Amino acid sequence: MMLDSLDETWMTQALKQARLAGERGEVPIGAVIVRNGEIVATGSNWRETWRDPTAHAELVAIQEASRRLGTWRLTECDLYVTLEPCPMCAGTIMLSRIRRLVFGALDAKGGAIVSKVSLLQPGIWNHTPNITSGVLADECASILKDFFQGLRATRG
Repeated sequence: MMLDSLDETWMTQALKQARLAGERGEVPIGAVIVRNGEIVATGSNWRETWRDPTAHAELVAIQEASRRLGTWRLTECDLYVTLEPCPMCAGTIMLSRIRRLVFGALDAKGGAIVSKVSLLQPGIWNHTPNITSGVLADECASILKDFFQGLRATRG
């Protein structure tokens, strides 16, 4: 399998997590953390359910991976997330030493990787993950668009 195919495979798994969030009434964002070709953690938004502003998909996945692996240093892990991370998540990605960040859709309103600011550009911090953007971007954007259209339709 080529790297692009693997990226699509893992992003498809992140999209499954996003769909689960949407089914719970959460904004449909999903994440998976992969190490050595195996998913070690998954995450999706839980902000509304948990009433927790920090319950973003990326943070949920990073916390699960840290518990499961017994370390906060996720240096051998790659994070796949359906939406460009926000500043909080970008900081956590850097602090947890994620090796590689792969995301789908851009977030024009709150993205902290390329859209609004570039918090993870090389040379700023003591750790910078490799970054790949745009993997299954249309599908990742579509799930969000459909969710918000449905929300607006039910609220009038």
